[in-house]
Amino acid sequence: MAQQTETKAPPRKPVGTGSVFFSFAPWIIFGVVASPSTWEYAALAALIAAIVLSGKDILRGRIYLLDMVGIVFFAVVTVLALALDRSELVWLETYAQVISNAVVAAVALGSLLKDPFTAQYARAQTPRELWDSPVFLHINRVLTAAWGVVFVLMALSTYLAIRVPSMDDWLNWVIPVVLLVAVIKFTERYPEAYKARVTQGVPT
Repeated sequence: MAQQTETKAPPRKPVGTGSVFFSFAPWIIFGVVASPSTWEYAALAALIAAIVLSGKDILRGRIYLLDMVGIVFFAVVTVLALALDRSELVWLETYAQVISNAVVAAVALGSLLKDPFTAQYARAQTPRELWDSPVFLHINRVLTAAWGVVFVLMALSTYLAIRVPSMDDWLNWVIPVVLLVAVIKFTERYPEAYKARVTQGVPT
């Protein structure tokens, strides 16, 4: 009976307003739109998206790490675009996508040191008594690590796109999209797959 109770970990899909997918949306918008000629508009669009998508959660007192980092990051980039001369922002024009991907990777992997960021979303839909269960904690460590690794790879891919212009389409678009689709599918399927293994007593 105890084992059955413990396996009631996060729901299959952490969807809904303020979910992990919505929190990543502004970063994805920035990554898709940003280029040497459009990065400032991409930052403004991402800032608006971050505020709109997290607004209800903030009003309800639910503060998600990735939302807050996104709002601050895109606000800073937008202010830099308005305040500084274009000649002073060549580095940002060049590396905007690399920097944004690296920031997400740092937030995700850094949160593993204390509280995996995906756990914030899972707690909103999981009974409090299960928050400290081994299953809940394991699932969120794995999901957080997966998102962190994906954004590390995206940062590397977009950096290589700068260094190898002939591969720009593959490195800036195809590979990042494939990585995002893969991690989204993994996030949808892994919790139930892991809980099934625990229920069946399969070693993990």
